[in-house]
Amino acid sequence: MASPYFYFANLATMPDQFALNENSSRHIVQVLRMQSGEELRLTDGKGLSVLAKISEPNKKKCLVQIIEKQQQPPPKRRVQIALSLLKNASRFEWFLEKATELGISEIIPLKSARTEKQQFRMDRMRGILESALIQSQQSWLPLLQEPQNFLSWIEKAQADQKMIAHCEPGTKSKLADTINKNFSSQLILIGPEGDFTEEEIKQALQANFIAVELGDNRLRSETAAVAAAAILKLI
Repeated sequence: MASPYFYFANLATMPDQFALNENSSRHIVQVLRMQSGEELRLTDGKGLSVLAKISEPNKKKCLVQIIEKQQQPPPKRRVQIALSLLKNASRFEWFLEKATELGISEIIPLKSARTEKQQFRMDRMRGILESALIQSQQSWLPLLQEPQNFLSWIEKAQADQKMIAHCEPGTKSKLADTINKNFSSQLILIGPEGDFTEEEIKQALQANFIAVELGDNRLRSETAAVAAAAILKLI
């Protein structure tokens, strides 16, 4: 049976023995009912993976002893998804969870012309990422940016290969056929419920984005973002 997995942001600076935070301690002692000598795994979301054993199972400050450390290399390709904030916040949160499970490197929330929701709670969103990281037992937490205004951000967006998925008529390539695995970083833009405007698409194309499509079906924004993430990660 795999050892329980936990996120600890300051792991790299901790001594060989230290106390976990109260939430993790309570889960270990009261929910999992783990005892002294049992092992668990920790990550800081920056590639560090630690095997530790419980030395004192206190429900408020569970003491653990580090047994071994491993630094996991980052993904060979850096995949970035820029998705408009959505009217239904739970759908954006669902995307964050699935993108983390898939191993996306960076997520950029966008405010475009047709974006209806403007509020963004970074603390809540980061919590969702951390929970998904633990569930999928990975060592690299996606970088979550503050929401960016589309037109002011598009010119400075950086990636070796940049793509925009939209539903407007015009010449578009299939995403799966467009991906160049020799590039070290890729970025795709996904619009809001009403799609990007013609002006936004024009601005993206002028900034060297490639227009792509995800298939014949018209997808919800969050579904399109997850589909794009899966294609980019699995090809």
